[in-house]
Amino acid sequence: MKRFWKWIIGIVVILSIVLGGIVWYFSMHWKPIIDQKFKDLVMASTDSLYTVDYDDLDINLALGDVTVKNLVLKSDSNVYRQLEGVRKAPDNRFQIEVSKLKFRNFSIRDMLMNKELYLKNVVLDTPVIHMINEYHSYNDTASTEKSKPLYDKIKNSLKRIKIDGIAMNGVNFKYSQRQKNINQDFEIKKVNVKIQDVLVDSTSISDATRFYHTKMVDIEVPGFTYKTPDGFYKVDFDKLKINTKERNILLTKVAYQPLLNKSAYYKAKGKGGSYVVMKFDTVRFESFDFNKLLRDKKIYAAKAQLKDGILDIYTDKHYKATPLNKIGKSPHQALQHMKTQLAFDTLLLQNAHISYSELSGKFNQVGKITFDKSYATITNMTNDATRLAQNKWMHVDFLTQVMNSGKLHVLFDFDMTSTKGFHRYKGTLGAMQAPAFNQILRPLLNVEIASGNIKKIAFDIEANDYRNWGQLKFDYDNLKVNILEKNPDGTHKNKSLVSLLINELLVNGSNPNLSGEYIIGKVNWHRNPNHTFFKTVWQSLLDGIKQCIGLSKEREEKLMRSADRAQQTIEKANTAVGKTKGFLSKIFKKDKVDGNKKEK
Repeated sequence: MKRFWKWIIGIVVILSIVLGGIVWYFSMHWKPIIDQKFKDLVMASTDSLYTVDYDDLDINLALGDVTVKNLVLKSDSNVYRQLEGVRKAPDNRFQIEVSKLKFRNFSIRDMLMNKELYLKNVVLDTPVIHMINEYHSYNDTASTEKSKPLYDKIKNSLKRIKIDGIAMNGVNFKYSQRQKNINQDFEIKKVNVKIQDVLVDSTSISDATRFYHTKMVDIEVPGFTYKTPDGFYKVDFDKLKINTKERNILLTKVAYQPLLNKSAYYKAKGKGGSYVVMKFDTVRFESFDFNKLLRDKKIYAAKAQLKDGILDIYTDKHYKATPLNKIGKSPHQALQHMKTQLAFDTLLLQNAHISYSELSGKFNQVGKITFDKSYATITNMTNDATRLAQNKWMHVDFLTQVMNSGKLHVLFDFDMTSTKGFHRYKGTLGAMQAPAFNQILRPLLNVEIASGNIKKIAFDIEANDYRNWGQLKFDYDNLKVNILEKNPDGTHKNKSLVSLLINELLVNGSNPNLSGEYIIGKVNWHRNPNHTFFKTVWQSLLDGIKQCIGLSKEREEKLMRSADRAQQTIEKANTAVGKTKGFLSKIFKKDKVDGNKKEK
């Protein structure tokens, strides 16, 4: 029995030595074959644009493992320029460096004999990916020549590729934009990428459940900051997660904000304009169509969400902005003019704080209006002509609290096919106290509302690029205003006579007024071409409000002139009285002094 086990052990040892020798022999002699196959595969799949090189290719046939050290994949600049010459060069090209690339459960026999590549998993350690962007206008137009599927490019070398999983750990990504007037770089570090179930064969490209031959791509970016080319703003986020299987994109702590404080910003620009801060705790896209993005460069999603954010817009009126014609540049028209085609079935704005602040160039004070706890639902948000042919209306349902007080509800309808920007808006403002608006009126206009009880404002307006028309109803009572003037110490005092005249002769204290007449504002506002969409909306509503309170333009100008003349008369009278009092005082004082002298 003892001799039997010796024979068995001896045979096993001999077979192991022979098998090891065979493995070593084939590893040494098949290595050049695998090496050439690998390089040919890269050339074929990239139309000869890319080449691959590495320091070492380690093959272990027994375990089916292959390790590639210091791999470099780069584009051939000569081929790229040739492609530019025939107007076929892509806008983006890459250089990829990987310190170690590992293939597990690799069957060389299947690859060489059956032209099939199966891998259990692939691991890329600390890859460095450099993407270079060079814009070519011919890529903006749809090509009549169909791009070859990946399978057609590799089928002469391989009939099938199957990979269970790919992991890219700690990716460092660099993006370089090379244009005539733009030369900038930015980097993202420590990106993790996981890919599941890769299949390349004759049928995989038509599999609707796959995103470019994969069942799932999961990307996590830990953080990112990008500075705009003009040097005034930056965009950043805390985390980005992309999952093609769940078809979701999630960004957290997203911010678009200036790099400079307000004073330095306007000094650096040397002209007027808006100082914008926009932040959102969560930005999410659901049912995102990654295939459309990859194949057609289109952004399609069933739902987009902007949650828990702020939008602060500030303007310094000490700096004059260059007048620009805003006709045709309203938000819905800007969407139509975008180069990128997009479509969101629904976009939700949830719990946003919106504010507009202005530093008066005349009074040197900041006025502010706020829209708190804002919610909006936008439906059919698209510039896709096919979709708009079926439904041309984009709808916006906006709900907020003005000055954290009155409830404002507005419905916008935009005709996305109108050449004149036709749209309509209607809504209501609920009960609130009118003095809440002093936060913007007093600093910017030197006017304040002394009292006023707003019961309801309701409006229904139609509009286009040139005019807003419709009606506004304003229910209120106990309305009184004060016209102010600024004291040298910065405080304000009431110009009592002017205020009295305006309240008694100009402003209706209530609607219906004391005679029982109910006044409806008939809006017919002609747009200043240099004014923005939102400023035009506000001016149109203000026109209706002023009509309801009795401030027609002609009446306002006439009575304000009368009030100013009356104020000047009073000031002259006060001055004359003052001089008379001073003269009498001096005389009285002189007589008293002279009398004292006589007594002495």
